[in-house]
Amino acid sequence: MKPPLVSVVTPFYNSAQYLAECIESVLAQTHGEFEYILSDNCSTDGSTDIAESYARRDSRIRFIRQPQFLSQVAHYNSALAAISDASQYCKMVQADDFIFPDCLRLMVQVFQQSDTIGLVSSYDLKGNTVRGSGFPYPTTFLPGREMGRAYLRNNSVYVFGSPSTLMYRSSLVRDERPFFDESLLPEDVEKCMQILEHSDFGFVHQVLSYLRVSSESITGQVRSLQPGILDLYIVVQRYSPRFLDADEAAEVKHRNKQLYYRVLAHEALRRREPAFWKYHERGLKTLGEKLDRPYLAKQMLREVLILLANPGTTAARLVRRFRQS
Repeated sequence: MKPPLVSVVTPFYNSAQYLAECIESVLAQTHGEFEYILSDNCSTDGSTDIAESYARRDSRIRFIRQPQFLSQVAHYNSALAAISDASQYCKMVQADDFIFPDCLRLMVQVFQQSDTIGLVSSYDLKGNTVRGSGFPYPTTFLPGREMGRAYLRNNSVYVFGSPSTLMYRSSLVRDERPFFDESLLPEDVEKCMQILEHSDFGFVHQVLSYLRVSSESITGQVRSLQPGILDLYIVVQRYSPRFLDADEAAEVKHRNKQLYYRVLAHEALRRREPAFWKYHERGLKTLGEKLDRPYLAKQMLREVLILLANPGTTAARLVRRFRQS
């Protein structure tokens, strides 16, 4: 029987420093039945030449150049819209990341347990840190709603990683255009939760992708803005009522709001720049919320009292400098 076709998609923009390594990692896969779509978002740094060179040498590679510059998520959607009607599974690999040789094979293997699986993930290596812990070993399958509830109840069960960590069932990608909602933050985790409402979840207990953490990477420029805690807050507030009963949803949302605003309080004591607050206000707006300034002030007072009670810590010294300035 012929192995299932996998659509691998790498959208890129000015990624010349990393693009060849990314492409080589896909070409080295032990599952060889794939098409590889390289989508260029009007690059100006030589990335186009790299992609075209590989496309000339390997018939599995299809090169697309966008006619005009797109936002990152719009570019992802445009690239995903190009996948073959014959593909069964779809894997994104961001241009500054790469995947390990058995990535496609092992993810396909988990998918083939059940036609009800819509999403498969694995451990990933982000810089020098292995992520994805918390999924029950040696389980490789969970009902989607059970996985969604586990994520909302216990945020340390973080199995969604990044787009480079995941593989989707291609029919889900083809059936929804655009695949990612460009009006939502965080669009990739949002899509995972949407899939888990109606499909099941698979997991590979191996590190299958490498995510770069350099400041030049796709996500590097916003890392200092604390996007992770904002993304978590948005997902918990939006999806708790869909996966949990009313009482548990209310408790989870309350606990997560405390966590989010305590992080913001710590950042406020560091006198974060206006761009930080604009970023969070923009994210909260997707929920129809505004920054809760009275609640933030309450959490700031709590932070100060905790820090002053521990004067030997570095954080306490920071507060003393703040008070003296």
